[in-house]
Amino acid sequence: MSKIPQFIIAAPTSNSGKTTITLGILRALENRGLATQPFKVGPDYIDPKFHKVACGHVGVNLDLFMMSTEDIHQTYASFSNDKDAICIEGVMGLFDGAKRSEGSTAAVSKVLKLPVILVVDAKSVAYSVAPLLYGFKNFDPEIDIAGVLFNRVNTESHYQFLKEACEDVGIASFGYMPYIEDCEIPSRHLGLSIEEMSSYDLMIEKISKAMEETVDISEIIDCCSLERPLLKKETPKKYKSRLKIAIANDEAFNFSYVHNIKALKEVGEVQFFSPLHDTLLPEVDLVYLPGGYPEFYMETLSSNEAMRKAVKSFAMNGGNIIAECGGMMYLGKQLLDEKGKAHAMCGIFDFSATMMDMKLALGYRSIQLGDALIKGHEFHYSRVFEDEKEQHIGDVFSARSKSLTTKIYRTQNVWASYIHCYLGTVDSLKVVLNELGMRIEEDCM
Repeated sequence: MSKIPQFIIAAPTSNSGKTTITLGILRALENRGLATQPFKVGPDYIDPKFHKVACGHVGVNLDLFMMSTEDIHQTYASFSNDKDAICIEGVMGLFDGAKRSEGSTAAVSKVLKLPVILVVDAKSVAYSVAPLLYGFKNFDPEIDIAGVLFNRVNTESHYQFLKEACEDVGIASFGYMPYIEDCEIPSRHLGLSIEEMSSYDLMIEKISKAMEETVDISEIIDCCSLERPLLKKETPKKYKSRLKIAIANDEAFNFSYVHNIKALKEVGEVQFFSPLHDTLLPEVDLVYLPGGYPEFYMETLSSNEAMRKAVKSFAMNGGNIIAECGGMMYLGKQLLDEKGKAHAMCGIFDFSATMMDMKLALGYRSIQLGDALIKGHEFHYSRVFEDEKEQHIGDVFSARSKSLTTKIYRTQNVWASYIHCYLGTVDSLKVVLNELGMRIEEDCM
């Protein structure tokens, strides 16, 4: 089997520059002619979109809370099967997990047996970085820290202190990134639109060019080359009847896991539509409304009365809908902006959503539906009100098994919630579809 570079970009803490470094390396690898597959540890939707700007391939989430280890291995192998290099961007600090280090970047590195490149923000430190590096090197012997890449280094003489610390600790240093003016990549930016994403292309190229001057990309490639991941060949399953599925995908609705779309394509014929720009809903069995930024397109969504009526008519006539976060907000009666101005939405539910008095709700979620369990995550600033009369199902828990008030709303054949569910396997997808009364039967002939 051939070897290809494979590594994880991690850091001691958040805001160390993981995203900036990752994007620079992705572009540098692409500029070398290496088709590179990016991945992202955790449930993030924004960073994978930046990955696509950097190398032309969208980042794929690897999440040990929501995915089984088998699913992690198969996802990793299948999406990188035809690539020349693999780069995984970690989440938060290296050992930060839902509980201790469970589900952390370190845990993913152990599952996939991949080396880690540690990004250290050196803005306010010199040789004192040595005990930090020593601790990360020795805390968990199973973690292979291939080397360190220092961020925001002032001068070459500053780097010399950092390099000496690496030598004394016994960790390779791959180089450093100086502070580059006007090249800050936001790791979280509420309201970052798809159009704005493309504007970062020149910035990423600038980061990559600077990286070539002070980072030994060739050494990273040599040190982190491993046998290509083994793809487990599976016979595609056939189903007695394939569903017709419409997925919302435009500037307002685009937060969906790649795995979810892949699973939906396994069980049906998928087409995409735009609640912003289209006026007709395709003739389908199921509509999937993922999250996104409907709050930044309130007027356009509201003024597209034809689409709002089409979605409501579909639901009222027994149509099946799965709606998550922003998609759920679209199905309510109204969406209020930060000043309290109301914009009419589909009106399938009597509740409304508001951006007034914004407060972050964030965390992994488990949904218990009888004997079935669905995993997902919650991330939003808006809130729902006047939902007291709405029917809701299941029980929702945090990663630490704490009972939560987040609701799974049900009316007709509509499932709606703030939770972004992981439906990346047909088995997990079946749980939600069964709840809606839809049955997927395999063709055993």
